Amino acid sequence: MATIVLVHGIAQEQLGADCLESRWLPALADGVRAARYPDLADLIWHATGPGRISIRMAFYGDLFLTPGTMGADRVELASEAQRELAEQLAAEWLGRAAGRDVPDQRTAATQLSYLYPDGYDEQGALREGQRSALNGLAKLRWFAPFGMAFAGRFVATSLRQVTSYLTDAEIRQAVQQRVSAQLDADTQVLIGHSLGSVVAYEAAHRLTRPLPLLITLGSPLGLRSVVYDRIVPQPPGYPPQVHRWVNIADRNDLVAARPDLRQMFGPLPTGAVFDGGWTVHNGAKPHQAEFYLTKEQTGRPIGEVLDGHQLRHEAQVDPIGDAD
Repeated sequence: MATIVLVHGIAQEQLGADCLESRWLPALADGVRAARYPDLADLIWHATGPGRISIRMAFYGDLFLTPGTMGADRVELASEAQRELAEQLAAEWLGRAAGRDVPDQRTAATQLSYLYPDGYDEQGALREGQRSALNGLAKLRWFAPFGMAFAGRFVATSLRQVTSYLTDAEIRQAVQQRVSAQLDADTQVLIGHSLGSVVAYEAAHRLTRPLPLLITLGSPLGLRSVVYDRIVPQPPGYPPQVHRWVNIADRNDLVAARPDLRQMFGPLPTGAVFDGGWTVHNGAKPHQAEFYLTKEQTGRPIGEVLDGHQLRHEAQVDPIGDAD
């Protein structure tokens, strides 16, 4: 099957596995090349034939489309629990925008002042009658990739996907089946971005065989009251089959909870490694998956794992080598 399995994040419902692979693979090759593994980078993107590294996207975005509507995405929040969770998540992201050096910092602070006249408390709940955090979030350019006129719909769609995964057992199971279908004994690296990092983390917990490397990018796993308390299993811990887990975050990525998750997911199994303190700078699009993938911090652990894997594979194919 696949040596590397990729898991996408929110708002990809109008695409597919092939489209996303065409975007992610060259970026992944750039990251591995930046980490000084040029031969492996060529096998990721340029090579054809049996020597190419097998990489597959575990696509699940279509699960969020409304059946029978020609590809329309679901926007409504199906239950009161989902609406409440979406408001909590929106308030969390507004708080992060107000507290970080981002272009929307002042706008976010203003919106928070409407929601929390007495001051923002990360653990506090929105009081009945207060303005919607979802509406406030839609006023940030950070959440308006297609222009401010579409920001409200994008925010609602994105948060609905997050809340659906965390609260709907059928959606969660269907997503996990998509990922598990791509994982087998050949898989060396599992990479998840955004909501996909939550999916990848849970998929890693389901494994019954070793996984050399788990990478989470722009991950909301550390959002304690919103995401962390709802992931499976509970209480959250380090995936026992994972040898190394690398979490990477841009400090201005509002979706990413924090760069260092180690204190939230310990203790580690014997021999396991958790690299959680790295940060990167993704410029004007801090949450962009491709920008995370092009970084040396992402490419280096991949290169280290695949370099050893390729050597073992070549030794198995030609154990005699050049002896004759």
